[in-house]
Amino acid sequence: MKHRPAEVALAVKRLQYRHHRALSRALAPLGLSLVQWDTLRHLHRKPDASLHDLAVLTFQTDQSFGSLAARMADRGLIERVPGPGRAVRHRLTQEGERLRAAGQDVAEAVVESSFSALSPAQIDQLGDLLDAALGSDPVA
Repeated sequence: MKHRPAEVALAVKRLQYRHHRALSRALAPLGLSLVQWDTLRHLHRKPDASLHDLAVLTFQTDQSFGSLAARMADRGLIERVPGPGRAVRHRLTQEGERLRAAGQDVAEAVVESSFSALSPAQIDQLGDLLDAALGSDPVA
């Protein structure tokens, strides 16, 4: 075995950390943190998501995401609307959608640069290998 699993896991973590740093720098001119842009991205994919769903998707606790959602609503990036029962649903505002789209362009440039040393076939292979390692993910 050329690569031990622990070494591969560390490499995945290092790549993730590199992406986080680069994305944080690239999103700053838009006035967005990485977790704010990630929230906008998930709401674009899953409108009317609950606070808990968004917390899970953005790797936050419900409490920390609640604070984040309140700040984003105050900035006019998302709106919080009543859902069934006591539930609160979240939606993108027009400004939130504008920043999500701008952030998407930034994120794609960062990630494409990061993987520029790989051929398209290698990127596909890496994607397939990560899918296999992750298995079935009920959150995805």
